[in-house]
Amino acid sequence: MEKLRGFGRRTPLRKIKILPFFLAFAFMSGSALAESHTVTLAVQNMTCAVCPITVKKALEHISGIHQVSVDYPSKTATVQFDDTTTTVDNLTEATKDAGYPSSIKQEKK
Repeated sequence: MEKLRGFGRRTPLRKIKILPFFLAFAFMSGSALAESHTVTLAVQNMTCAVCPITVKKALEHISGIHQVSVDYPSKTATVQFDDTTTTVDNLTEATKDAGYPSSIKQEKK
């Protein structure tokens, strides 16, 4: 019996079809290595109920931010972020640019 051509052999086309799955897996694995940091900032100049909203929006516009919580009574902002995308300096710069200078109160890895 004669073998049919192309069956039972790996062709370059078959390898190309597998490549996107491999690349997607490799990309997702790399992002899993990124560390999530949580930092609490002491925020100055918060004098009214609208101030925390402004601070939160300023921080949320930064790439790599996972979660922001601003507490008016304690005048703090707790930010969870991806340390491969942004830094604490970027966070304090954003609050300063919004009119609310801040500094690190507490940092957790």
